[in-house]
Amino acid sequence: MKKRIAIFASGSGSNAQKIMEHFKYSNLAEVALVLSNNPEAYVLQRADNFEIPSHIFDKRTFYETNEIIDILKRLEIDIIVLAGFLWLVPENLLKAFPNKIINIHPALLPKYGGKGMYGDRVHKTVLEAGDEEHGITIHFVNEKFDEGEIIHQAKFKIEPDDTLDVIKFKGQQLEHQYFPKIIENLLKKYN
Repeated sequence: MKKRIAIFASGSGSNAQKIMEHFKYSNLAEVALVLSNNPEAYVLQRADNFEIPSHIFDKRTFYETNEIIDILKRLEIDIIVLAGFLWLVPENLLKAFPNKIINIHPALLPKYGGKGMYGDRVHKTVLEAGDEEHGITIHFVNEKFDEGEIIHQAKFKIEPDDTLDVIKFKGQQLEHQYFPKIIENLLKKYN
């Protein structure tokens, strides 16, 4: 039986798209559900394009009920992937899926992580710091922002004339290249 992936996303969903593409014809796994806390998120359209069901939820449902866990359990989800999801995962969800929730972060953790560090904010901070390299981190999720065990990192060199858009593009290329493959590798390890 195929492993089942749930993707949580808050925005456009370019990483979610790459994951959906990667597993579309896979014998190993399938994306079974896309969840979002943003009813306007473009990721919902991407899910629809792949005929993958989606679910929209609010803060109260996420933090004060077990509704999301119940949905994930009913769908027999094996792994949860955060792909541009900006809320801290609550303890009840972490306990329901121990070491089965992963996130991608647009920096080389532990640098430039934590609450409020996402998207362009991360890249601007890296540029302002004058770093010579930048990259991405794929990690397990725990009760703190960006502090879970690191699974994989990929780096690129920052050239002297690189702009915000250039380093954002370089980082996104790495995200799209590695995130689906790392998910696949993890799923191969699960029974």
